[in-house]
Amino acid sequence: MTNDYARHEHHDFPGAVRQALADPPLQAALVRLTGTLLTGNRRGYAALADSDKLRDHAKRIKEHTLAHLDRYLEQLEASVLRLGGHVHWAADAAEARRIILQIAQQTDCRRVVKSKSMTTEEIHLNPALEAAGIEVTETDFGEYVIQLAGERPSHLVAPAVHHTRESIARLLSEKLGEVLPDDTRSLALTGRRVLRERFRRADMGITGANFAVAETGTTVLVTNEGNGRLTTTCPRVHVALVGMEKVIPRLEDLPVFLKLLARAATGQTLSVYTTLITGPRRPGEIDGPEEFHLVLLDNGRSRVLATPFRESLQCIRCGACLNACPVYRRIGGHAYGGVYSGPIGSILTPLYDSVSANPDLPHASSLCGACQAACPVKINIPHMLIGLRELQHAHKSGRGERLAYWLWKEVLRRPYLYRLALRVARLVLRTLARDGWLSKLPGAGAGWTEARDFPAPAARSFRERWKNGV
Repeated sequence: MTNDYARHEHHDFPGAVRQALADPPLQAALVRLTGTLLTGNRRGYAALADSDKLRDHAKRIKEHTLAHLDRYLEQLEASVLRLGGHVHWAADAAEARRIILQIAQQTDCRRVVKSKSMTTEEIHLNPALEAAGIEVTETDFGEYVIQLAGERPSHLVAPAVHHTRESIARLLSEKLGEVLPDDTRSLALTGRRVLRERFRRADMGITGANFAVAETGTTVLVTNEGNGRLTTTCPRVHVALVGMEKVIPRLEDLPVFLKLLARAATGQTLSVYTTLITGPRRPGEIDGPEEFHLVLLDNGRSRVLATPFRESLQCIRCGACLNACPVYRRIGGHAYGGVYSGPIGSILTPLYDSVSANPDLPHASSLCGACQAACPVKINIPHMLIGLRELQHAHKSGRGERLAYWLWKEVLRRPYLYRLALRVARLVLRTLARDGWLSKLPGAGAGWTEARDFPAPAARSFRERWKNGV
């Protein structure tokens, strides 16, 4: 079931798409999971009184925070230091890796357990730790599965969506050296047994954070498996790698986002575990780390902050836009070639990496707006995708493309030409249609009909029907 493009980041988006579309088990898994999560998203919003107003309020908090990000980051740093923690600033992925490796070396940590974190995936932390001789174990069960498989996450919330229980049983049997049945209870119990031993032996726990509260220095983890709590309480050192956009001003702002995050992600009223970590263990406390280190990551975020794409930094990583996107639901996360997939990934990957290195991602959308409708903070994803496309056309449009746009502009400026063009196109396409559908379009339209049929034009246009009052 696993394709090569699941194992590495790449930029051959069209090639990966073709492989994904030709993978029936992947197609079935995507329809099953995204359909379930999307239904939960809608049900969660419907059950929450004034959910639309709450989403607007969450958006305003994010807008305010980003407008004053420097002040809130400094306040967060001061709060963590006051609690006895340590704060590190990482300008890019390489510096973040160096800082975390340095912490491990200074504290003599050789065994690491990790809670699910897309930010650590973003900086490629696991290979760096392993290269330094440090044992690393992903403790979210889905992340553990794809770590054993040598793959990347394919979804922000469900990283192993592309696997079935049969493939997981085969993988665990091979890696653990024991024959395991493919029923979910046995697999879950096996994961619990193996991972609890890793928690017991670990020196360092590494997490991300869903939110970081500037006022109190609190980092917040939202999980469903409880591994986040074990990761932050069992090891003697806890390192939280947090994107600088995750800060929120006050603790009283947190419930606004907690009410929305689980509903948007899975349809739950609240995730099973919501963990608030406020500094290292204090005298008299029986659990928690001896040391707490907060690593604040930039890695392109401050650059985005000064652009028209600032709104993308409002993302709370719920995955709702992936579940709603007709493109993601057909190709899955690995095809996007970066850590972040789906509609928001089509924005973040080009912005954090470069637009020129990811030319296909801004076009991986039908611009239907389903992503914005599902987003808990109403990020205008279609608008930003169009903006990224405009950047590409401004710098790398070919002669043929420029000619096509010029011709289209000239047609649109002349209503009689527009009507004539539509009439000719309608006559030609209806001639080629069979039973109301076109199985093969000419020219650039051939790409569409490679994977789907195209509806034949109506016998009469809207203008004609309006003119005749029908």
